[in-house]
Amino acid sequence: MFLDRDGVINVEKGYVHRIRDFQLLPGVPRAIRLLNDAGFLVIVVTNQSGVARGYYSLDAVHRLHRHLDAELAPFGAHIDAYYVCPHHPEHGVAELKVGCSCRKPLPGMLEQASADFGIRMGESYMIGDKATDVAAGRAAGCRTLFIGTPSGAREGGIPEDTPVFPSLLDCVLSIANAAGTQ
Repeated sequence: MFLDRDGVINVEKGYVHRIRDFQLLPGVPRAIRLLNDAGFLVIVVTNQSGVARGYYSLDAVHRLHRHLDAELAPFGAHIDAYYVCPHHPEHGVAELKVGCSCRKPLPGMLEQASADFGIRMGESYMIGDKATDVAAGRAAGCRTLFIGTPSGAREGGIPEDTPVFPSLLDCVLSIANAAGTQ
């Protein structure tokens, strides 16, 4: 199970990198726990162009992810791995201002996770709240799910055959119902 971070796990506030700005979305701990209990690997794949832009460091991203881990732990939930793209093709500093294969909508982070964990992409899901998330998931061969509204999906260029849900928990419950695991 691949999850985008901002807008899927936490409130999208633009370049979230400080713990004081981090806020889990409702139902996220339960959703991740359900995925863990169902045997899914839970892997976060997140573009973090704020690193390339010099707004914050990659260490700040890692600190935030450790904080997320700590927030999930009391619920018996956990993230198995984080993949971060710190690049941006047009904006940034030095070696981070590059076109890369890991920045969504390209599938590089998902493909690397697949190689690292032996993931069968055709049996995996990518859940995101932007067209770039859906595009990356499709390019990697995953089933894709969109968090948002149907009108937002249409306006955002999300393919019509992509299921739309209001939250991560709703996505996960739908997957569990389809699999008969709930």
